Amino acid sequence: MKCADLLKKSKARDCEFIRRGGKHDWYQNKNTGVCQPIPRHREIKEHLTKSIIKKLSS
Repeated sequence: MKCADLLKKSKARDCEFIRRGGKHDWYQNKNTGVCQPIPRHREIKEHLTKSIIKKLSS
């Protein structure tokens, strides 16, 4: 999945940008307070994408 698509999905789940790391950006779900790093790569593997979305959705 493209990184831009993952960011759209995370923002649709009410997540906001927190900070920039070395190779990742950190996003936090405003409702639950869960933080998750999202890699700044062009392509992100499908299993990693599913895991990130699952953690930010709960």
